[in-house]
Amino acid sequence: MAGGKAEYSNFNQYNFSGLKGQIKISRKGLHFYSSRVTLVFSSSSKEFIEYFISVLFSQKELVIGNLQLTPESHEPEESVTVGETVKYLCISPIVLIQAAFNDEYSKRFISPELDEFSDLLYENTMTRMEASGRYDSEKLTNFYKFQLVADREYLNKIQTSHKKFARIYPLYDADVKYEVRGYTFPFTLYAPQPVQQFIYENGLGHFSHKGFGMLDIAHASSISKEENLEEEYA
Repeated sequence: MAGGKAEYSNFNQYNFSGLKGQIKISRKGLHFYSSRVTLVFSSSSKEFIEYFISVLFSQKELVIGNLQLTPESHEPEESVTVGETVKYLCISPIVLIQAAFNDEYSKRFISPELDEFSDLLYENTMTRMEASGRYDSEKLTNFYKFQLVADREYLNKIQTSHKKFARIYPLYDADVKYEVRGYTFPFTLYAPQPVQQFIYENGLGHFSHKGFGMLDIAHASSISKEENLEEEYA
């Protein structure tokens, strides 16, 4: 990242969404029809968020593909404290398996109803929490409760309508293209509060620092959110 702070050169404890706006999907990619787009950015580190904003708004223009953007404004969201049982919506796909070059394993489908699905996310989450430097290995051993329960009604609805909740997505790292399988569906997660808070602020699964695994909390009024997500990832 630009900005000059060496301590953030390899920092990856953050998460962000895709650009939100009026879009149309074609074979050539995404076409934006909005004069303004929104990016949701999150991290447990307030210092890094402030640094990111300062670097972002020092740029007069950003170019993404054929899209030319000018940073205009930023607005902090209200702080949210989650509990031990949380129902989430996926803002971006969750990646279970680390990508490897010319390896089909990262594209393997794993049913969300299998224990393996939760186990892979648990292992990744514990590794990321330890790497953050905020939790020592001894404390992490107390965070053994971790179970993801998919919204069965939603999955049935998707499958009945012949749509998909799991797709193959391209991912670029050091200009090398990889392919990973990402999952997008509502679910309830049972885990200790510090684990839930870390996931909410930093994303779930692999490659959160590349825009995967961003979550939002489902509320009683979030039906329209689920419908929008279903259309976006169908």
